[in-house]
Amino acid sequence: MKVTGIETLVIDNVPPYRGGRQWLFLRLLTDEGIVGLGERPTGHAPNLASQIALLRDLAERFVVGESPFAIESIWQRVYASNHDYRHPSMYATPALSAIEMALWDIVGKATGQPVYNLLGGRCHESLRAYAYMPTDGVWENPARAGEIAERLVKEGNSACKIDPFMPYFPLPRDFPLKTIKHAARIFQAIRDAVGDELEIGIGTHGQFSTAGAIRVARVFEEHNPFWFEEPVPPENVDEMARVAAHTSIPIASGERLATKYEFSELLERQAAQIIQLDVGQCGGILESKKIAGMAEAHYAMIAPHMYVGPVAAAAAVQLDACSPNFLIQEYNGGPLHEDIFTDPIRFKNGAIEPPTAPGLGVALDDAVVQRHRADR
Repeated sequence: MKVTGIETLVIDNVPPYRGGRQWLFLRLLTDEGIVGLGERPTGHAPNLASQIALLRDLAERFVVGESPFAIESIWQRVYASNHDYRHPSMYATPALSAIEMALWDIVGKATGQPVYNLLGGRCHESLRAYAYMPTDGVWENPARAGEIAERLVKEGNSACKIDPFMPYFPLPRDFPLKTIKHAARIFQAIRDAVGDELEIGIGTHGQFSTAGAIRVARVFEEHNPFWFEEPVPPENVDEMARVAAHTSIPIASGERLATKYEFSELLERQAAQIIQLDVGQCGGILESKKIAGMAEAHYAMIAPHMYVGPVAAAAAVQLDACSPNFLIQEYNGGPLHEDIFTDPIRFKNGAIEPPTAPGLGVALDDAVVQRHRADR
């Protein structure tokens, strides 16, 4: 079997635009009629024209004419052939991720197996998942967080994440003690309402200086947060490690890192214990499996990031299912995440059930795709 071509699809998402206002999918075509799906996560609307050009360039130079089973060889050639691509980046590495997951989709379909069976087999029958806690009115009235927490638990959830510090920018900066303690009251309201039934992760997007993050952690420790996510900007691993050494709250990081090389530094310096790799950005499914393996050797857990469209989300589920150190999966699905597949992956009662169909386990509903295509 050989890859014969590439097609790209730009999809207009629907409100509330989970995973971006537009999604960039690709199809890899083969001479045996098997088609592989991939996705380049768009996040907060990068230049899609440049990404489409990059995907086509990479596919035509390194993938077309090759066996889809040669995933490691193709990955290494894409990564190393261009001087500028050898360094992990959020420009080239997500494009490589999209192509790589499409290759795995083809291999799974050709062998009649879900990808997780080709990477060691299923370790988890069900995947614990979490979503963001809505914050409307919570800052003004912390007791509202308790009401929302009660609803989440009633719906079957065991974990959530909340961003208690706003606004995000400029970074990094510190907040006064009055603000920190007010944010802590939001956590206390949740504990008062549901006790220990709901884990609560602190999301902060690298907002603090090192000293500011340590101060926040000391105030929040009594509430036993699930994690403290990116307490400082992720590019300075030593400073994140300093925060980790000063708190009992697990540090989570990884959504803005790419390839095993950046994650090895994070782990070796003991900067994070919960690794939030993004399958659609860090290098693809196999690269994610390698990162998960490195984390396992450091007794660290994975909690993959998922602010993506539905194809990259399906790829993350494949990784989760075959990773023994899987902790929990972020879930940021919206209405179109379900409608665009003939048999969607669903988040229900705080969990995701891995699909059993071959490849990524999902298939696009062509009628829905045509209604939402932006590049017709």
